[in-house]
Amino acid sequence: MLVSKNILSEGKCMAFFAELLGLEFKPSLDGIGVPGVFIHQIPVQFARNYNRIAVEETDGVLKVATCAPLDPHPMDDLSALYDSDIEPLLAPRQEITQLIGRAYRHKADGVDEALADVAEDGDIAGLAESIEEGEDVLDTSNKAPIIKLVNTILFQALKLRASDVHFHPYPDRMQVRFRIDGILYDMDPIPRKALEAIVSRVKVMGKMDIAERRLPQDGRATIKIGDGEVDVRISSVPTTQGERIVMRLLDKTARLYSIGEIGLSARNEAMLREYSSYNHGIILVTGPTGSGKTTTLYAALTEVDTTEKNVLTIEDPAEYSLPGISQVQVNAKKGLTFASGLRSFLRQDPDVMMVGEIRDLETAEVAIRAALTGHLVFSTVHTNDAPSTVTRLVDQGVEPYLVSSSIVLVIAQRLVRTICKHCRTIVPMTDEWAAKCRKLALNPDDLAGQIAFGTGCQECFNSGYAGRTAIYEFMEMTEELRTLVMNGANATQLKKKAVESGMISLRADGVDKIRSRQTTPDEVLRVTQLDMG
Repeated sequence: MLVSKNILSEGKCMAFFAELLGLEFKPSLDGIGVPGVFIHQIPVQFARNYNRIAVEETDGVLKVATCAPLDPHPMDDLSALYDSDIEPLLAPRQEITQLIGRAYRHKADGVDEALADVAEDGDIAGLAESIEEGEDVLDTSNKAPIIKLVNTILFQALKLRASDVHFHPYPDRMQVRFRIDGILYDMDPIPRKALEAIVSRVKVMGKMDIAERRLPQDGRATIKIGDGEVDVRISSVPTTQGERIVMRLLDKTARLYSIGEIGLSARNEAMLREYSSYNHGIILVTGPTGSGKTTTLYAALTEVDTTEKNVLTIEDPAEYSLPGISQVQVNAKKGLTFASGLRSFLRQDPDVMMVGEIRDLETAEVAIRAALTGHLVFSTVHTNDAPSTVTRLVDQGVEPYLVSSSIVLVIAQRLVRTICKHCRTIVPMTDEWAAKCRKLALNPDDLAGQIAFGTGCQECFNSGYAGRTAIYEFMEMTEELRTLVMNGANATQLKKKAVESGMISLRADGVDKIRSRQTTPDEVLRVTQLDMG
């Protein structure tokens, strides 16, 4: 209760229990290797359900991390399963969850076993029976083979931190692909004969029409994984080879990031904190789909004091739940759009509002009116860089004087993969690396003749990268820029003036992350192809 009401952080709570019970407390489990015997003997379902994971084994005593020190029964069960002495230590729930994911990532997940069941049991009758609300994907016992197979694939995707699961039909097979850190990877192929059964199963999960195979459909489902929930958005389109399914996974248990954790430089962090405390104006975050815009907006909203300010958001969908903030989900069928929701918000005595996206003139006008009548509005727009955001709004039909007087800050961003810390190596600069650095206007000599990159290991799928961080472009609306907007300046002219005023472009911020050895020139070039600054 103390943790859920934000009276105490989980770390402080655990430290208190550790002192009281005489147990060791580890605030971070980063870099810890789980004993192999534990992974082979203890089922992942047990580790997930009870948030228990071994962190060390010495002299026949197994040290097990837990976030529930007053629940002794799982430890007793573990002692019986493992036939060894168990010594508990305390760690935060998030750290344990991440370590379980890393530890069991490479264990055979039962996809082969589930495929074998499918081969043996061709009968898929009863597939379209109503499924439980929020079905637990860990529970594969006593399930029809196809259900077991789909659950296993989803569980594997969640373990590997995949954001999307693709079921791609080919003439001879169905290829499963996961998008991890923004890159697609081929996983286990599935025999072609299981295609229709899998498509039907996924449609049942998303409450879609399984008889309709010639039109695209959208669905939504909630699946459980242990005690956490994952929102799944499902899209199916008919292709010449059969129906193609893509599932977007939104982990509700994923933690919110604070402003200090999203990869901002000290200058940009100070700027975002300052503007988040303004009492009126529009702060826009821009970038392509999947560039982390929502994460940045949520991080900024966590800075707002919800005890003093009334904060409302309208999203499509509400991806994470924010404590102390009223979140509304768009429902186009019922007539609840961004624009109509925003209009209603103005009668709710708000201080701060967040609009998922400014897609049309109507939403833009309502957002601008809100900003000009003393409200702080956060929103997103799909453009390539910060200056073109301003011209996009003018192109949509908003009067230039309204744009220049309402917008206070525009943030453009992209996600770059970070070098895997398990296989990161620093090597002498080659001519090839030097050429890439010059392409980014980075002098190779600035890197002391060395470059950092990942050689590739089991932990990172041999890609050399694990995890992502963001690169940013912060454009403050200075008086000079306001004048240019009023005079109808184009994006190039705005960018030139902004850089003269001290704006650090996306590429320049990416170069800083290469200097600090967080990422590589390849990554910065990959995500800033259209950014010429």
